[in-house]
Amino acid sequence: MLKDFVKLETFLTVSRERSFSKASAKLGISQPAVTQQIKFIEKYLGVKIIERKKNGIKLTAEGDELYKVATRLEKEINSSEKDILKIINKEMTFRLGASYTIGTYVIPGECLNEMSETINNDVNLSIDHSETIIQNLKDRKLDVGLIESPIIDSDLIYREWVEDELVVCSNVPIPKTLKTEELYNYRWICREESSHTRKVISEVFEELGVSCKSFDVISEVSNTTAILQTIKRSKKNAEKPVVTIISKHAISDEVAKGELFEARLRGYTMTRKFYIVYTKENKHNAYVDKVVDYILAGQC
Repeated sequence: MLKDFVKLETFLTVSRERSFSKASAKLGISQPAVTQQIKFIEKYLGVKIIERKKNGIKLTAEGDELYKVATRLEKEINSSEKDILKIINKEMTFRLGASYTIGTYVIPGECLNEMSETINNDVNLSIDHSETIIQNLKDRKLDVGLIESPIIDSDLIYREWVEDELVVCSNVPIPKTLKTEELYNYRWICREESSHTRKVISEVFEELGVSCKSFDVISEVSNTTAILQTIKRSKKNAEKPVVTIISKHAISDEVAKGELFEARLRGYTMTRKFYIVYTKENKHNAYVDKVVDYILAGQC
């Protein structure tokens, strides 16, 4: 079993996430596949290593011991990967695609430099819509994509990355907690109808019984950067503020400086996942593996 670290990696992920379903999302494999791999380890060892609980999972005493062994192996493998990549010594430019929010506001500039050092090759970042990133992956124009919404395609592997929160934003002070009926009092900057972010927002509003058709919409824009610039330049009006819904990552600097103001819906948090995505044919590509592991480890 030690020769097949994939199963041990699954065990480590289940242990850290405290959940089979969350491990499945992190690893980009089905939940039955996760369960099957854990059962294989238990059959191999002849002991129970994980107990399912109502609020997650718990490692048995044997599971704790295996976790220690697997962690040591993981560190050794990670430290050896750079040497393996040097043996490959392939001169290339790694092509990373990111949606507007992620590429502009989530990934710091130094992350790309460190990623480049990790794989000993240049990393090129292109920023575009999630749909375009998916198509470029399928057309082999990108190696890895970072997207805001899982546009499901059977040829691709999706790995849950980080959670994002969408907030109501204005260029004048507004209540930090908003009732749904108060949303009709504002002038709105919205995303274009084809936007996946807009679809997420529409689903939330539909669940809350809010009709976007009744909003006072002053403009529709195509991406996060355009929304941010539009709301910053909008005429300030305390009587009827201009608002939009945007990722908290995109406005964190402006909120800290007091240039923009954020609010949340009473009793509801608008969250979504960011995903790492790549083609199934790249599942065992050494460079893709290293970059994906680097991002999942929280280096970006």
